[in-house]
Amino acid sequence: MNSSPETPPRHSVPAPQPTWTQRLREVVLSPNAIRTASVAVFFVVWEYYGRRMDPIFMAPPSAIFAAALELIRTGALEKALIQTLWPFSVGMALTVVIGIALGIVMAQWRTLEYVLDPFINALYAIPRIALIPLIILWAGLEFVGKVTILVSVAVFPITVNTYSGIRDVRGAMLEIGRAYGATEWQIFWKIVLPAAIPFIMAGIRLAVGLAIIGIIVAEFFTAISGLGGMIVEYANVFATAKLFVPIIVIALVGVVLTEFVMWLERRMSRWRQLERERF
Repeated sequence: MNSSPETPPRHSVPAPQPTWTQRLREVVLSPNAIRTASVAVFFVVWEYYGRRMDPIFMAPPSAIFAAALELIRTGALEKALIQTLWPFSVGMALTVVIGIALGIVMAQWRTLEYVLDPFINALYAIPRIALIPLIILWAGLEFVGKVTILVSVAVFPITVNTYSGIRDVRGAMLEIGRAYGATEWQIFWKIVLPAAIPFIMAGIRLAVGLAIIGIIVAEFFTAISGLGGMIVEYANVFATAKLFVPIIVIALVGVVLTEFVMWLERRMSRWRQLERERF
């Protein structure tokens, strides 16, 4: 009997190491590097042309930065930011709760959908600026009025997206749940709601931008305070450098909140996948 020849031992071959040029190219062409470069170029161009324009019409980033430091030193920016974020936080929380609740109610019960649908469509079509005088009459000029204006502006994307997400759930998925003996409550929590999460989070992401617009508009028309009040005050005296400070702060708040919602959406999507695997 012939013995089989011994198999030579296998040797692992190390992966080729990227050269210094390849590493540099990867870093330079990375998404974060491109974003940083585009922002840097934008500010350089802004600084160049801003210094050559009338300071009443345009201020360069260096002047805006100096104005921001002054507002921070005096405490005016911190006070205005707190005055804006407090009603914004309450209004945004109410917007999410009311919007999701309305979307779920309309999607789950046809009768309530028929009852609420005309009012939702009518209110969505009316420009919110036309309702502000009525809201001021009913809710006042202070905290309640600002929150009411914000909710009236931002609630509809969440309602519509929640309704669409729940209605988008396929009938086959529901039939599988019923075939395994799941109750209607289990079907809603384990199938319908996880499937609607991307729609709901997309609605919240849209609502964040509208809520920021709503709170600033509310501060224009109600008790002039917060970041919106700073914009009105500095616009009236043509303090352009200071005028840009609350505008940039509003933009930064919007970016931070949008990134937070996107992070939360990724976490919720993982929960959705785990619920599907468990079911």
